[in-house]
Amino acid sequence: MGGLRVDLSGAEIRGDPGAAGDPPVFLPRQPAAPSLVALDIGGTLIKLVYTASCGGGATGGAELRFAKFERRKLQECIEFLRAQGLLRCNGSTTGSTKENTTLKATGGGAYKFADDFREKLGVCLDKLDEMDSVVSGANFLLQNIPGAAFTHMNGKRSSIDISPNNLFPYLLVNIGSGVSILKVTGNRKFERVTGTHFGGGTMFGLAKLLTGCKSYDEFLQLSQKGDNFVLDLIVKDICGELVCQKQGLSTSTLASSFGKVITSKKKLTDYRPEDLASTLLSAFTYNIAQISFLVASLLGLRRVFFGGSYIRGHKSTMENISYAIDFWSQSQMQAVFLQHEGYLGALGALMSYGDPVDKNMKLEEMKEEENTHESAAPADGISADEHNGGNIFPYLLVNIGSGVSMIEVIGNGKFERIIGSHLGGGTILGLARLLTGCSSYDEFLELSQRGDNLSVDLTVGDIYGEHGYPKIGLPASTTAASFGKVSSSRLSEYKVEDLAAALLNSFTYNIGQVFPDT
Repeated sequence: MGGLRVDLSGAEIRGDPGAAGDPPVFLPRQPAAPSLVALDIGGTLIKLVYTASCGGGATGGAELRFAKFERRKLQECIEFLRAQGLLRCNGSTTGSTKENTTLKATGGGAYKFADDFREKLGVCLDKLDEMDSVVSGANFLLQNIPGAAFTHMNGKRSSIDISPNNLFPYLLVNIGSGVSILKVTGNRKFERVTGTHFGGGTMFGLAKLLTGCKSYDEFLQLSQKGDNFVLDLIVKDICGELVCQKQGLSTSTLASSFGKVITSKKKLTDYRPEDLASTLLSAFTYNIAQISFLVASLLGLRRVFFGGSYIRGHKSTMENISYAIDFWSQSQMQAVFLQHEGYLGALGALMSYGDPVDKNMKLEEMKEEENTHESAAPADGISADEHNGGNIFPYLLVNIGSGVSMIEVIGNGKFERIIGSHLGGGTILGLARLLTGCSSYDEFLELSQRGDNLSVDLTVGDIYGEHGYPKIGLPASTTAASFGKVSSSRLSEYKVEDLAAALLNSFTYNIGQVFPDT
């Protein structure tokens, strides 16, 4: 295995980097054969990266090519590997020395579906740790591919030149079914700081239930034609223009996603799918951006890169994230996106060819190094002994109304509103009315008590199997993506109690994460 590797000399993206799709990466010095293949089998998608001949013979170089499949359609991926002749990895072909034929693979599905690949293709999966692979893939793009990093603000895409000597540290936000947030301090040096169960799986799951869409791309297309202000409550709707001016708030500031549904007599079928899709997209992209901003601020980082298969080069997604990062940081931070952002894990796995020990990848070999990582957890430096004498100040007040406000209280009549969130009680009740038909918050709470959120929530165990993801301390029962298990677009197929339980769990957990007691 040590004789094979990816030669990155002179690598460049072919075609227009800003065009839709995943343009190949030309590798002028990469041998055309044998093909190198890597898979990232996530919670909802399978991402495939492989080298292929450019048609110029043995000296014509090769291309990195990209393909993706829904995880529930695993057989399509298997047939693609056969049809493209991609089972010649490591110098062997299926049917000759099967025991030596391996494919590099990462993601929870690499563990869960290893038997499927062995039984149907006669190949073994060389399983690599997911977080290691994602970071390796991001560093590969940033350090080797010109034009791989760019910003997208006010409708304009701008390439960014990043010197490999001035890359670290940075924050990497990987948006898959759920979201992982990592502090990257060097090659093979990183720490998973936190994550959120509000990711692409949540958006797609809710989009299926609310709009009836069949694919994530269809959901994105719907969102482009919609108006989120049909359902969203803005600050002016609550307190009027005078109060907005006094508090320095824009009248159009989003106060509560889906908040207008509370006072409306409309049913789900009365709303346009396009408006529902637009509201979903803005709600969750703003939330991901806000958590990313807070984490970057606590860690003292100003460079934030966004990757993951649920960005897909979608303009509104990138615009929302960019606007939110710029707004909350007062233009001190910038959201940066990556070409081929959905293939970071697969790219990182592919880069492991040629490393005989794979020390940057193997789960079991990272145990000792893991203990040497610096702690990224913030601390306020106040001991328990200092919280005495009946002095309650200062403290953090988190007020959950239609939206959420976080207020630092330092004395009687002395306080400052630090930040807020548009995902509050109004969002919970708004979505509850659309999904369950409940008429009050009390009715919603009663429904939630009788439901099982695990009927619709995707857990770490659903992705990795019964052992969970022990390296980063996630047991199998941990929610990976709220509503990530929703497979049908028919709302009637789900119990209202289960939907209510999933809503309550997801949003209350999110509030606790956005506003930690630091």
